[in-house]
Amino acid sequence: MSTASLPPVAPEVLAEAVEQLTARLRKKLDATVAECAGRAAEGPDGTVEVRFGEDTLVTLRPGASGAVTGPEQAVCTCLLAPRCLHRAAVLGAAPIADGDVLPPAGPPSPEPPVSGPVAPDPVAAGPAASGSVAAGAVAESRPEAPGVPEAPEAPGVREASEVPETSPSPAQVDAGAALWRAAAEALAAGVTAGGTVVQAELLRAAHTARLAGLPRAEAAALAVVRGLRTAREQGREQRLSDLTAAFRELLAGAVLLASDTAGAAAGPGRRAYEQGGALRVLGLCREPVLSATGYGGVTTHLLGPGGVFHTLSDVRPGGLARAKGAGTASVALGGGVLDHAGLARGGLLIAGATVSADGRLGAGRDVRATPVRGADWSEEPVAALFARPVREAVTAVLDAAEPRGGAAPLLGCDVEVLGAAGDHLAVRVLGGGPVVRLCVAHPHPELPHTANLRRIGGFPGLALRVLGRPDPDRAATLRPLAVGPVPGAAHSLRLPEEWRGRADLGYDRLQGDHFPRPAPDAAPDGVAGAPVQAGPDPLADAPLWRVRRLLETGVAGGRRAVAEAARGADRAALPVPLRRAGLTVAADLAEALAAEADRRPRDSFGRLKDASSDAYARAWLASAVHLHAAERSLVTASWS
Repeated sequence: MSTASLPPVAPEVLAEAVEQLTARLRKKLDATVAECAGRAAEGPDGTVEVRFGEDTLVTLRPGASGAVTGPEQAVCTCLLAPRCLHRAAVLGAAPIADGDVLPPAGPPSPEPPVSGPVAPDPVAAGPAASGSVAAGAVAESRPEAPGVPEAPEAPGVREASEVPETSPSPAQVDAGAALWRAAAEALAAGVTAGGTVVQAELLRAAHTARLAGLPRAEAAALAVVRGLRTAREQGREQRLSDLTAAFRELLAGAVLLASDTAGAAAGPGRRAYEQGGALRVLGLCREPVLSATGYGGVTTHLLGPGGVFHTLSDVRPGGLARAKGAGTASVALGGGVLDHAGLARGGLLIAGATVSADGRLGAGRDVRATPVRGADWSEEPVAALFARPVREAVTAVLDAAEPRGGAAPLLGCDVEVLGAAGDHLAVRVLGGGPVVRLCVAHPHPELPHTANLRRIGGFPGLALRVLGRPDPDRAATLRPLAVGPVPGAAHSLRLPEEWRGRADLGYDRLQGDHFPRPAPDAAPDGVAGAPVQAGPDPLADAPLWRVRRLLETGVAGGRRAVAEAARGADRAALPVPLRRAGLTVAADLAEALAAEADRRPRDSFGRLKDASSDAYARAWLASAVHLHAAERSLVTASWS
């Protein structure tokens, strides 16, 4: 179903429209929502009209923000309006409005606004949009680059550990309880039964969380709603694992809020930053951004004082053409004259810097930027990124990404190329490190990532300095964004001087003269030779996939699907392999989930009645949290 011409709708507007329907009309709602596809048409004065028959017309009048934020902006001409099925169906077919276009709910945030377009939602956009998520911060003091004056850090910038924890207020506790109830019902229903009525309950709870000052909880609920919609529409960009993770994050945050033990989770969705101050950043690399929802652009990764990562993004509608062209577009920051290619190999001294919670640099009116000399990867402080032990660096990177649930920060290491191994390259970390898989960061054939990795794979024994993002869901896997020569290595890259010792794999194309003479065992002309044996994969070898399949079955088919999957002769097929592998806690939690899903209580007359979703949701959440922790532990151990 396409709803591209329908304006976004505030969550509370849709929730109120569904609540006004009778039980009989609610049963027809999903079928009527499906009928809205292709019926929307532009009306006068910027309105959008959807016609049902000859006498019924639903009109949406978006406000200045482009979204429907009040019930009076959606009207229907039928006799039952506004408690009619047509109005609720049109609102249910429209996309959900993001929080940045809704009226403010509560006191304004002390954080300065960050200019530029908002990146698409990662759950709705799918894995292709993950490149637009900015890297986080790694707190470690490092010396500054020689020849560049030291700039004081912008006042007000604080690490996450310095943000004081606050206890949730009574309103936030109530909002957490409402979120838990709505999420538990949605989980018990699953994708198959998670229609507009179930989504409306989640949207009502999300609005309650927003009014209580819980933007993180609101965003988690909206992510689940968008995931349910995409899954029900059988969108290609939706992965069941993403929706499972969204349910886990929503339920985990809601249960902490409802139990009055949320701590920092009940605080603001973003850390507070003060305007003003100076910030000097050094370019690291460029990364193309290509979203499944039509966004395209570039993200330039930067290194600030204390080894903190920053990003400067230029992401707008335009798709592949925008992603390819933005790599050389001008940097819109404080009148700077650099483009993104120059910034990735140079630096900026920023006065009046504004920084968002995830390290993105803002372009406010008072921001002024002056180009400064950059630093090669062999110079400090950038060289310190590659000197850290890889196991220690991976642990810090994954821990930094965990609180935000976004993409992991960048990781640097020196490796030796072993050769091609299936869909990736096998490399060994220099100094006796582990065997690591290099996978393509952006697999689109029009981007040079794949061609560059294929050419690198044709030079076994090549020493390579790699900067990339570790994959938190795969054992010892790094998705490289840029590569460079290893200082002092005899068999390494030979890059042009103007590249400043690094090649951006998403924009620069490696040629034959960038490589040393092929080793005797290398394939001719840099073509990948025979596949090599990849390193062990403890995550794939562990039987945890059985638990993951059970959890995803519950998300797809609801409570009944979990009960059916654990019945009959296959009941022992779930816990026995887990216990044989020593995963007894995972086996116990999976058995408890299956037993709770199959529980069928009876009333005092012996008649079957619907079981409460609360106990089922707690059993599902316990198993999901344990699985996530176990998989993360195996991934971290694979880097040893």
